[in-house]
Amino acid sequence: MIMNLLNQYGVTERFLAQATMFPDYIPARVVAQYRGKYKIVTEQNEMLAEISGKLRYDTDELAMYPAVGDYVMIDAVGDTAVIHHVLTRKSLFVRKAVGMSGQAQPIAANVDIAFLCMSLNQNYSLNRMERYLSIAWDSGAKPVVVLTKSDLCDNLDSAVEQIDTISFYSDIITVSMYDEDLCEKFLPYFRENQTCAFIGSSGVGKSTIINELLGESVITTQEIGKGDKGRHTTTGREMFPCPLGGVVIDTPGMREMGAESADLSKTFADISELAQQCQFRNCTHTNEPGCAVLKAVENGELDMRRLESYRKLEQEASYDGLSSKEIEIKKSERMFKEVGGMKNVRRYARDHNKRK
Repeated sequence: MIMNLLNQYGVTERFLAQATMFPDYIPARVVAQYRGKYKIVTEQNEMLAEISGKLRYDTDELAMYPAVGDYVMIDAVGDTAVIHHVLTRKSLFVRKAVGMSGQAQPIAANVDIAFLCMSLNQNYSLNRMERYLSIAWDSGAKPVVVLTKSDLCDNLDSAVEQIDTISFYSDIITVSMYDEDLCEKFLPYFRENQTCAFIGSSGVGKSTIINELLGESVITTQEIGKGDKGRHTTTGREMFPCPLGGVVIDTPGMREMGAESADLSKTFADISELAQQCQFRNCTHTNEPGCAVLKAVENGELDMRRLESYRKLEQEASYDGLSSKEIEIKKSERMFKEVGGMKNVRRYARDHNKRK
């Protein structure tokens, strides 16, 4: 009996139903991505594939190109395949691509559980985790916080409590290099047809955890560099069937993930609730009278660090879909808002030149 590889790589009835809309093509799933090439699996084969000329011509945004985890429709001749369609996604993780203004690069698609990894050493940052959580909620995946290298933390209970206050009831897993029950900690999140992905900076131990879950060293790992900075061991994206059930996706280490698309309503539910009590509906929570958010900071009910993190992510999210020129205009508008807008700046400059 021939093993159905699509089942092994987590295919669900939802996508098989979508595939029937394209009877001229074969359903497949993208399981790895390289430079200009993809590795896909069909029911019976594993092969390399590339995008069709028509799909490339019709696609304006990088985010619409296939990503690891995508279900696609292909035709194949021998050991080669051509991708003609990307089926509707359940979820999508993106990051801003280097040198591509206003473009978002797809990282992983159709993820059910997103393990957001942060180590409890110099990598530890509440601002970073707030960013990860916002992006995870926006992606459509369920976030689970993974705090690695817990053996290096002087006060683990305090660190977990801090994360718990910002995580909107997300589960939190702590792991260390000495764990003998690591697989048991992750077992509740893996099941048949479930897709899990590990997201986080380089050097936090994502690949080490995945190797442990897979029961073999399929991903190269390295020691972190000087200054506690991780090295980019994983450069591509790849999916692996997991003995615990379902599949797991390893992603490249990312120092920062752009929050151009981010759901702040859950990660910052406390601020969103306070904002409903502000005097002005378009309150920016900077210097407006009657701002309930600033009042909460003044009364010690809200941490100023958290408000500043919210402001930063909110600004980045407002740039979603804008061109590089439009983003610069929007940044300028924000910059000069406190002095009464661009007209006042021009008036000041004109008066200043007259006095010279």
